[in-house]
Amino acid sequence: MTVNDWLGVFFTVVVFIGMVYVYVMVFRPANRDKFEAQRGMALDDEDHINAGERK
Repeated sequence: MTVNDWLGVFFTVVVFIGMVYVYVMVFRPANRDKFEAQRGMALDDEDHINAGERK
């Protein structure tokens, strides 16, 4: 196998492990309150953008 093949295998394994970590973190019941608190964060930002445009 060439260096490019090994790099591809390495990055694939790293991404897989990262995805498993994120899935465990998100679906863990102990973290539910933390994620629920940030539930509407993207939608709440529009008020600040619109206020800046009015000036």
